[in-house]
Amino acid sequence: MYVLMRIALINSKEDIAGANIRDHLRSMLAEEGPWPLAQQHTLTFHEVQGRLIYQDRIDDEVEADLIIFISRHSSVQAVPALTVHVTGNYGSADLGGEPGALAPAAPEWMHAILANLASRAPEGYRVSYEVTHHGPTALAVPSLFVEIGSTAAEWADPVAGRAVAESILAAVPGETINLIGFGGTHYAVRQTGIALSSRGAFGHIVPARQTGALTPALIRRMQEASRAVAAYIDRKSLATDEAGRIERMLDDAGILTLSESEVVEASRLEWATYLQVRALAGTIAAGSRIRIHGLAGQGTPVPVEVNPDLVEETMKSSKERFIESISELPVVTLSKGSKEVLPTFIGFADTASRLANDITTLCVKLLLICENAVIDGDHLVLRKVRFDPEKARMLGVPKGPLFAMLAGGKAVEIEGRMITPDTVQTTSIKRILIPGLERYI
Repeated sequence: MYVLMRIALINSKEDIAGANIRDHLRSMLAEEGPWPLAQQHTLTFHEVQGRLIYQDRIDDEVEADLIIFISRHSSVQAVPALTVHVTGNYGSADLGGEPGALAPAAPEWMHAILANLASRAPEGYRVSYEVTHHGPTALAVPSLFVEIGSTAAEWADPVAGRAVAESILAAVPGETINLIGFGGTHYAVRQTGIALSSRGAFGHIVPARQTGALTPALIRRMQEASRAVAAYIDRKSLATDEAGRIERMLDDAGILTLSESEVVEASRLEWATYLQVRALAGTIAAGSRIRIHGLAGQGTPVPVEVNPDLVEETMKSSKERFIESISELPVVTLSKGSKEVLPTFIGFADTASRLANDITTLCVKLLLICENAVIDGDHLVLRKVRFDPEKARMLGVPKGPLFAMLAGGKAVEIEGRMITPDTVQTTSIKRILIPGLERYI
């Protein structure tokens, strides 16, 4: 819990939007409440001369553990917008700050405020992160900008001002997965979507147009300034070679790269537990990929073994139903190469035995429903009848449409002879030993 932080709310005298937000903050604190931000922290208001982007070292003048700059957003595209972002420059300092410098980020706070903006935004307003793109950069404490855009009409909009003020005052940061982002447009569409659907919280984000400036040292500064534990690359917005170059630099720096689905799935687990799951998967099958289903929270991950033949036959017989059903269980599945689900699963130690039973039961029931299967003591016996192309050729059936008809269960005529499906079939029997089979029925 974030308790007793000193939070400075800073606006510029020249900024209509900043004054709009500030006035709503003050009136709401005076007339309404209680608000989480005021309950849990010490708030101070500060108004400065000049533009906020030039307020380097403002933290020398205000006593704060966190600075929230309330400001306007300008754009040549006159789209109503509510945005959050951290400050810095990847190259030259055309809009304040220092070249190649990055301010300390507050990913947890941006994540909380972004979510609040998304639920409170007036109709017609876009809510998003912005990429890192201006000053100030010379700050020792974490900071963020919360902005109203993109024209004077929106800057003075009281509905937008109140929505931003509410989003700030209602912010209660939770446990996040702090990330740095690469690629995309100025408004970081994919990064915004990830944050709004998961615990993924972005600090510094570099847009696709500026990734050419990235170096290992700059990536390391992004990570440190964002306190990031992983990175996300918007691959669709980047050339394949450029995405590969970024990923190699991240690998060399020891920074984990996560896909969008991996961030969403990782959000179900406590971060240390997620890392343990990944490490365990690597020992079970090096190079395997994980998919987190109903497993959540924290625990001790352990391997859960299920009969390999049982899993293989279930995947052949009813893959979609198996994956749909297993998604409701507290389990992690592993895949590698052509094997979409390996027979070793991951669960928590305290429920591993039950999980093994539940997966075995699911497999047995699906095979009994979907296959010609019978029970013989502790054996599940699968009888499979398959079209045999070699038998068909021996009976003079040419490859092509007649093969398809026979495989589909229809008789065909060859030179006056009727060839029935049963004459070109092969029957195989597979016995799967499952000790105590009856309890899984």
